Amino acid sequence: MSNIYQNDNYDAIVVGTGISGGWAAKELTEKGFKTLVLERGRMVEHVKDYPTMNDDPWDYKFKGQVTREEKKRQEKQARTGYTVSDASKHWFVDDIKHPYNETKRFDWMRGYHVGGRSIMWGRHSYRLSDLDFGANQRDGIAVDWPIRYRDVSPWYDYVESYIGVSGEKLGLSQLPDGNFLPPMELNCVEDHLRKSIAENFDGRVMTCGRVAHLTGDKKFEGRSNCQFRNRCVRGCPYGGYFSSNASTLPAAERTGNMTLRPNSVVSEVMYDPDTKQATGVKVIDTETKETMEFTANVIFLCASAVASTSILMQSKSDRFPEGLGNGSGELGHNVMDHHFKAGASGSYDGFEDMYYKGRKPNGIYLPRFRNLNGNDKDVDFLRGYGYQGGASRGDWSADIAEAAYGEDLKKAISAPGGWNMGLMGFGETLPYHENKMTLDYDKTDEWGLPTVTFDAEFKENELKMRKDMVSQAVDMLEKGGFKNVHGYDDIGAPGLGIHEMGMARMGRDPKTSILNGNNQVHECTNVYVTDGAAMTSAGCQNPSLTYMALTARAADHASKNFKKSNA
Repeated sequence: MSNIYQNDNYDAIVVGTGISGGWAAKELTEKGFKTLVLERGRMVEHVKDYPTMNDDPWDYKFKGQVTREEKKRQEKQARTGYTVSDASKHWFVDDIKHPYNETKRFDWMRGYHVGGRSIMWGRHSYRLSDLDFGANQRDGIAVDWPIRYRDVSPWYDYVESYIGVSGEKLGLSQLPDGNFLPPMELNCVEDHLRKSIAENFDGRVMTCGRVAHLTGDKKFEGRSNCQFRNRCVRGCPYGGYFSSNASTLPAAERTGNMTLRPNSVVSEVMYDPDTKQATGVKVIDTETKETMEFTANVIFLCASAVASTSILMQSKSDRFPEGLGNGSGELGHNVMDHHFKAGASGSYDGFEDMYYKGRKPNGIYLPRFRNLNGNDKDVDFLRGYGYQGGASRGDWSADIAEAAYGEDLKKAISAPGGWNMGLMGFGETLPYHENKMTLDYDKTDEWGLPTVTFDAEFKENELKMRKDMVSQAVDMLEKGGFKNVHGYDDIGAPGLGIHEMGMARMGRDPKTSILNGNNQVHECTNVYVTDGAAMTSAGCQNPSLTYMALTARAADHASKNFKKSNA
């Protein structure tokens, strides 16, 4: 990927290379825009720069656990549990080098490298429905989305066909079907629970997770099918799951229209009060500390919800003293994340003669069934939740030295344990104005930029929802014949779901929102924001597919409304 900077003027600038940035780069370059793609982190090339992709457990000391000193440098990143292994720690930032502040706890997970979190994401890919796009208007909360499902549906089709999403069609209005590759099969205990739920609960359907993994016979350029290794967080050398590195960035590179510049922190968007348009961006080279300016006709901020919002907040002028496009005062407010880690687990006596092949990088999904049609008279919360989870056989814990020896020990350690099943809820968080992020100019990073301070929390509606997440999971497992069923609620803090959203929301009115229905900044229309910052409400579904669809849609709009000066 090109590191040659032939000039400082481009047709388009894309900030960020993750889920959204990769799509913006692909779409704009394929439409003929000479595009500068800026990434604040280091270069990562597909396959070449996945150092642990083929490692086995025995390749690591201490079962891959990181040292105490390493934990100190990734204390906040480790809250998810993802970074506590030598296999994945290199994808997450050093918290000491990249600090942030917490008025209330917020778990901000970051990967500063080309590809961003598209390398480490969970890959669940679900559409929002009109139930979601109309939720705020229906409930009288926050502001109305300026779009509906019909506006995004063709772009969901387009994105799914390109990234490859395995799953099955269900015909549910709250979870629209898409263009699916063959589903990953449920194992025997998951299938048993699926049948039990269908028999015992009206309107509840359990399916396999819809994930961006290639299955079936369809060919995708430069990628091959999922190998069921379940080492996804390390980077997939097969391109079995979708990432910017394996898919969209190589597509952009093939056009000859992309210039990719890593190690480039965008400090602000430059604004011209005469034209009322942005002229480009200011950049700090992270290695040399050199500052520079790049100009373009259109700018896409895809740096992640927090980072894109930060850039807008730092982009101050006489016209926008509180940040670019912030005439509403809503910039930085309405922080959302899904709340999860509430549900139940249990064991199952049976299917001892059954097992499964491979390490399926996927589990089950149970779509939202609460507050759909007005029949939930006993529910005391708004919106709803879905479940993810799965079944597996227990570990070979019988291989305790004191328990057996000789032939008995060999038999014990060659037999798997019993079956266990878990259901974990993912719930919608409402957009509260008082949940916010701000910038601290007294605490700056090593490039002299202000650090982010989070002040957000889950509130009464989420707490009530969590009780239902637990009780319904317990009920479904017990009716399915599971034993030793235990509910749990480990709420944690916002950010832990790694779906931060909403700080530069879309809306119909510049007095109450930052972006319009095309993801343009209301008051500076050649700036688009298409990552999680744009979300007006959260839904309960994993949001990355929506980010990609909105990005492709916005790039199409930009290509029809802004000139390709260098083409």
